[in-house]
Amino acid sequence: MKHIKTIFFAVILILASCTKGLMGDEGKLEEDIYLNYQTVTDLELPFEEEWHIETGGKTHRDGAHHFTTHGVGERYAYDFTIEINGWIRAGDGSKNEDHYCFGKRLNAPGNGTIIEMVNNIEDNQPGNVNIDQPGGNYIIIDHLNGELSIMAHLKKGSIIVAVGDIIGKGQEVGQTGNSGASSVPHLHYQLEGTSGLLSGLGLPAQFLNYYEDNIFIERGEPVRGQKVRKN
Repeated sequence: MKHIKTIFFAVILILASCTKGLMGDEGKLEEDIYLNYQTVTDLELPFEEEWHIETGGKTHRDGAHHFTTHGVGERYAYDFTIEINGWIRAGDGSKNEDHYCFGKRLNAPGNGTIIEMVNNIEDNQPGNVNIDQPGGNYIIIDHLNGELSIMAHLKKGSIIVAVGDIIGKGQEVGQTGNSGASSVPHLHYQLEGTSGLLSGLGLPAQFLNYYEDNIFIERGEPVRGQKVRKN
């Protein structure tokens, strides 16, 4: 089945009511500070090659994470995969290695310091999830300007940075995996204004200088269904 749409990319631990948190199909219930937020960090897409956006955007239609954590930390999160000819995997998809993005290089989206990381969680067999360690293997980058980047579900043992490391935009940090609350390999990325893997204050992320469906974008927020690559 194309894209394996029947499999969730992240387990939703708590379904939040649309009356709670900062929500609304078009953001109508949100405060202007979140709808109009301008990212401070100079962000670039955190990977090489062209990737597909499985979820991401400000509406319920585009952002499947809107219903998690009452719309805070994951409110504007992205799930990225690699798609070839409409498929995210080869073969029957029963192995992580069947998925085109598994083991692919991941980069720091911006300058900062590593303040938290986990690197020893086993990758799930596709179709299974680890709800006890929802982030799986992850890193948190403090951009030292009130913004943090979280990259989650990385491959076990692939993270090559350590807490306290000062890193630069585009620097390799690890590889795509399928750890934590993840049923198929993908990269989960979110920008936050406060620390906490799932409970921080989620913020919209504008990326710089990238291609969106082969159209150059100087600064923008990609959404579900688009294919993106950095310049």
